[in-house]
Amino acid sequence: MSTFSKAITLILLTLFLSACNKGKKIPTLNFPSTDLSTENMIPKPLEAIATNEGFSLDQYTAISVSEKSDDLLDLIWFLSEKIKAKTNLDIVLADSETPQKGTVIYIEKTDALKQKGAEAYLLSITRDSLILSSSQASGIFRGMQTIRQIIPDNSNDTITTYKTWPIPTGEINDKPQFEYRGSMLDVARHFFSVEDVKKYIDLLAYYKYNILHLHLSDDQGWRIEIKSWPLLTKIGGSTEVGGEQGGFYTQEEYIDLVNYAARRHIMIVPEIDMPGHTNAASVSYPILNGNGIPPKLYEGTEVGKSTLDTRKDEVYTFIDDVVREISAITPGPYFHIGGDESHVTKKEDYIYFVERVQEIVRKHGKRMIGWDEIATANIDSNSISQFWASKENAHLAIEKNMKIILSPAKKAYLDMKYDTESKYGLSWSGYIPVDTAYIWTPEAYEKIPLKNIIGIEAPLWSETISNMDELEYLAFPRAIGYAELGWSIKENRNWEDYKKRLANQAPFLKRMKVKYYPSSLVKWNE
Repeated sequence: MSTFSKAITLILLTLFLSACNKGKKIPTLNFPSTDLSTENMIPKPLEAIATNEGFSLDQYTAISVSEKSDDLLDLIWFLSEKIKAKTNLDIVLADSETPQKGTVIYIEKTDALKQKGAEAYLLSITRDSLILSSSQASGIFRGMQTIRQIIPDNSNDTITTYKTWPIPTGEINDKPQFEYRGSMLDVARHFFSVEDVKKYIDLLAYYKYNILHLHLSDDQGWRIEIKSWPLLTKIGGSTEVGGEQGGFYTQEEYIDLVNYAARRHIMIVPEIDMPGHTNAASVSYPILNGNGIPPKLYEGTEVGKSTLDTRKDEVYTFIDDVVREISAITPGPYFHIGGDESHVTKKEDYIYFVERVQEIVRKHGKRMIGWDEIATANIDSNSISQFWASKENAHLAIEKNMKIILSPAKKAYLDMKYDTESKYGLSWSGYIPVDTAYIWTPEAYEKIPLKNIIGIEAPLWSETISNMDELEYLAFPRAIGYAELGWSIKENRNWEDYKKRLANQAPFLKRMKVKYYPSSLVKWNE
């Protein structure tokens, strides 16, 4: 925001406050000196400048908006709910007809920040006002997470007769480094309920993630209703790893998840894994099967045994129906086709398959994403490669001028064990303790040019977990570090600084009832 635009905003806010303050105004409080730049914000903002005073969040604080549009009002109610959950304060919406005695949180949408991107925001905090500005609702939402993080966990009861939460004054100028910042949740090996996924979405949103990739099908389960192929869920969705009852999302439940995520400015990316990892589909409709072995329900964890019949027209009729139905209820631009570990699919058949499926995905208005093996096919630069294992495949994608999502298994897989003592997880790509998860450089990983990197994603495969407590154990605190790797520039990342801020996430995780792994590398502020 330019100096002129900031001045205009302050003048308008001053006029608004003058109109509101017809009654007796509460005196501005003098708090002990506080430093905004040392607050426990994760991801670390691009720039934080402290002015070493305090804004009083208290029972007299109100919220105001630059316009009473539906998106801004929805955001205000969201912030009010979160402030109440942390402080038990009821923050009301101010207007010029109601005398305003205390401080004001002012939310404004402004074109002045448009050139910095949709998620860029500016926080200007003085003793009297907290102004959050962005060009888009998504930027305002990201800024609101920062506000949530800089509200103290405990009130200051030494200055006034009422409770007040002093927020450090200053300015935060912030925007993300990468446009794609995601986590993947495997609901196919073990099924997770709508409520479980919503809780995961809430946690991701707090740390400024903007993507949740749902792995909706695999050998062990098919988890989304396809109305034109009903046996996929009736048969393929009936079990999971270990033989427990599986489950699936109706299309209505999936739409509910998509909408819930969208209100938190998170995009759902659906994945139907193929041509491998398709036993659940083939056991539901044996006509799809291509490995020559009669399919049976599968409850194990070995991979690479299944494949679709890539030379059969009925298979592409099936894929067209699946992509069509899921795309119709997924507003985002992406459709993930999997494409990994198709070990029993002949190379020429795999290439033929990926090329045909790319056209089906494009036909339904989506952009294809696939695991890094898809770069071995003759696909165009519009498709996106998700690097998980093969540096060679990543560089094939670069040669095709494709964008790349970084999910290297030895750095970013949330299902890897922390260490030899971990209760859950796998270790085939090594152990990933909390420091290893954080101390790497996505911007230069495996010599992939920065211009090809669209972002990073932390996948959580579910072979060894079957409930939310176990999910949280593997995801947290490592998912918090991946949030910073995706948002913050390299120059602002430092392990010693980060682990102090991470330690102070404990009160939030406790309020959210997150069963995180209390790594001994961090001195948790419990």
